[in-house]
Amino acid sequence: MPTATAALLIDDDARLGALVTEYLGRHEIDVTVAADGERGLSVLRKGRFDVVLLDVMLPGADGFEVCRRLRAAPELATVPVIMLTARGDDVDKIVGLELGADDYLAKPFNPRELLARIHAVLRRGRAVTTRRDRLSVGRLEIDFDAREVTVAGRRPALTAYEFELLAALARAAGRVLSRDQLLDALKGAAYETFDRSIDVHVSKLRAKLETNPKEPRYIKTVRGAGYVLSREVD
Repeated sequence: MPTATAALLIDDDARLGALVTEYLGRHEIDVTVAADGERGLSVLRKGRFDVVLLDVMLPGADGFEVCRRLRAAPELATVPVIMLTARGDDVDKIVGLELGADDYLAKPFNPRELLARIHAVLRRGRAVTTRRDRLSVGRLEIDFDAREVTVAGRRPALTAYEFELLAALARAAGRVLSRDQLLDALKGAAYETFDRSIDVHVSKLRAKLETNPKEPRYIKTVRGAGYVLSREVD
């Protein structure tokens, strides 16, 4: 990395904060630590951060509430979020993903894995195409090079993962992609997959693109097969 990456760690565990700060600092990632959600949101609004590392079990507003508020703020909505928690079951992971988290890491974790996951979400956010490439389907327009999406004249705030999911479907427009194919296209080597992860992200993406997510016009479900982005929409 030519310049240091800025990470905000929102966690009340001082020992973990010191460990993460020291380890990531050796890999050109500057870490700022906030001990609770309110402080974290305040720091995030005042500075510029490339990634947020968000603990679930926080004093006061928990990590889920912080993630919800972060994603609801237009100026913060696209910042990648990796949730950290001692509760590693799939229900918590799904809740985090539904709220807009980009990745999820259960405690205790190896700092090397955290570093790999940070690099993975940043790659998804910074990836660019080698040529000017656009796709229009109905009132949905995707500019792959500028990483911009417009639907019915508005620009929904997509996370890096949501954009890459839409881009993977768009590049195969009209062709059904299975969940495994989408996971292969999207995951970094460190991305932890589990049942329903793609379904959760598709649901979040539909909520941002579709007028009626229950009757999607763009991203269709093909039962037993996967998902497809329609080539033509009335």
